Amino acid sequence: MVAASLVVLINFLGMAQPMFVHDPVMIKQEGTYYLFCTGNGISFFSSKDMIDWKQEKPVFSSGPQWAIDEIPGFKGHTWAPDISFYQGKYRLFYSVSAFGKNTSCIGLAENITLNPSDPKYKWEDKGKIIESVPGRDDWNAIDPNLVLDNEGKPWLTFGSFWSGIKLVKLNDDLSAPAHPETWYPLASRPRDSFTAYDKAGEGSIEAPFIIKRNNFYYLFVSFDFCCRGIESNYKVMVGRSAELTGPYADKNGYPMLMGGSTMVVAGNKEYPGVGHNAVCNFDGQDYIIFHAYEAAENGRPKLLVRELKWDEDGWPVVVL
Repeated sequence: MVAASLVVLINFLGMAQPMFVHDPVMIKQEGTYYLFCTGNGISFFSSKDMIDWKQEKPVFSSGPQWAIDEIPGFKGHTWAPDISFYQGKYRLFYSVSAFGKNTSCIGLAENITLNPSDPKYKWEDKGKIIESVPGRDDWNAIDPNLVLDNEGKPWLTFGSFWSGIKLVKLNDDLSAPAHPETWYPLASRPRDSFTAYDKAGEGSIEAPFIIKRNNFYYLFVSFDFCCRGIESNYKVMVGRSAELTGPYADKNGYPMLMGGSTMVVAGNKEYPGVGHNAVCNFDGQDYIIFHAYEAAENGRPKLLVRELKWDEDGWPVVVL
């Protein structure tokens, strides 16, 4: 009876939510789940059960002025947020970018609480943290994820296409990369030309998310293509490393820097493409949160929540 009830619960939590969701990340505060995702001003939702969601006001009422000044054509549509509780505040990293170019920046906003009805609720934008510049950088400053090392020091992993996924140590206040700046490559995919970094369509890897479990750091990434509706072939892949800075390798020991990765979850007839995940632990249970393009709604991206299990060798297992 307990096992049967658990299956029902997993299936219920795994149902697509009735809302448009892209690049989701989730956190829990005082019994309420808060969801952030790509959208104008950063889309923001709340729920008591991860099933019924209330849409809250966006984080920003208009695009931050620094981003409007930095990114040609930016009008407030903000990508791939990442939420963490760090040193007594909620820290929200986010991306602003020109589409298909590495004219990109990662910004940071802070809040004391995530409860919009709390008098202390107020987002304070801290501005630009990392920037990528075409012709100067062979990487793309989007899709941030904050991760702490064994000493509790903050690092930021990020990246999309170009030369792949990067990692950099941050100052303790998260305001900038720590000095001396060292940019660690974590994962990449083969490209037709390693000199033509203006080709955004090559090297399809993005959306890094790192968690520490037992003696390993696990690097989740998304392969292939999002944002194409039912033609999307997005999928979640993973590798692991004994050190935060790598090297990361797949289940067969093949390096992620050479395109290696182990499949976590891929699409099916119902959801042709799934990806851009976050991993959360709520009340002792691991969950993977991601968006999926629903075939029945012509590729509309929906939120999926799945229980994340681990096999006997310590690799993540997800049933779509």
